Parts: sequence; C-alpha cells; structure tokens
Amino acid sequence: MLRIATGCVGVDRGSIQLFSDFEDGGEMWAGQGARRAARDVRFDQPFVAPPAVQVGLSMWDLDSRTNARADLRAEDVTDRGFTLVFRTWGDSRIARVRADWLAIGALRDPEEWQVD
Repeated sequence: MLRIATGCVGVDRGSIQLFSDFEDGGEMWAGQGARRAARDVRFDQPFVAPPAVQVGLSMWDLDSRTNARADLRAEDVTDRGFTLVFRTWGDSRIARVRADWLAIGALRDPEEWQVD
C-alpha cells in the first residue's frame, strides 16, 4: 500500500500512441519479431518517491482473424518517470495501440524546509 504522509499529493496523467505498425508492416502487424513496444514517460515534476502508476488501453486496433493478446504495464517506476511497455505473442496481429496512464504520489511541500 502506498501511504502518502505529506499534505501535497500530485496527480499526473497522459496518453501515448505506442505504435502504428499497420502503416509500414511493422513487427506487431506482421506477427513476427520481438513484439514489444516501450516508451519512456517523464512526469511533469518529480514526486518525493516513486508514485503509484495505473496504465490502461485507450485504443487498440487489431486483426479480427487472430487472437487478441496483450500485456500492458508500467516498468521501472521512479520519482521522475517510468517505462510504458506493451507486449503481444502468438498469432496476434496488432495494428496500433494507444495507452493512458495516471500517476499518484507525494510531492514536496513548497512550505517545507529543505536541508541538504
């Protein structure tokens, strides 16, 4: 459980198109190759510690003749950002994917003294 002890809570969010492989016959659409797409996300400002990050598909376009398989996750979450990763496998053919994300965590209180 993430406990936020400070009175300053930050919420950052965004939307990212991870790929659009049907346009150029990329690996996700061809159904071969690594079948992994990753994008680095930077928060608007750093959190005090790594925040809780929620990710979800907001759009996906796939071939209806194959199985729909998807793994979407936030990896390597730090106070400054994370890596948004989409994977598929088997016979799945994915044309394009857009994902939304939401990060919630403690921010530094501007009234708090910083001792270095």
